[in-house]
Amino acid sequence: MHAFLSLGRWFFPIPFILFGLLHFMNAQMLADHAVPGFMPAKLAWAYISGIGLLAAGISMLIGKYDKLAATVLAIFLLLMVILVQAPGAMMGDAAAPTAMSNLLKDLSLAGASMLYALHYAKDRSVIG
Repeated sequence: MHAFLSLGRWFFPIPFILFGLLHFMNAQMLADHAVPGFMPAKLAWAYISGIGLLAAGISMLIGKYDKLAATVLAIFLLLMVILVQAPGAMMGDAAAPTAMSNLLKDLSLAGASMLYALHYAKDRSVIG
């Protein structure tokens, strides 16, 4: 059972690497549809978030600065919940169920990132 559960160490960071790559491949679409209207430089935010997701995933995968990466990733995901998903979920239009689903997904991934940082991260050189 331990061998099976230890696969989570590899499964958890891979989607963040893929999400980061998708941010680069679909940057304009993300800027147009996912970045809130009140934020300036929408395309820049799509690229910045892609860089962050890619860096966090790689860091956790190789185990270097992984506690810092998981902590910053959790903060990023919570900001996504507050700034992007919550306003969309409260709109009450046809897109609200999708926004609520994304809100819950990002909230659970933020919690998982916090658990990773607290219990699994190996590199405690930046955050003790």
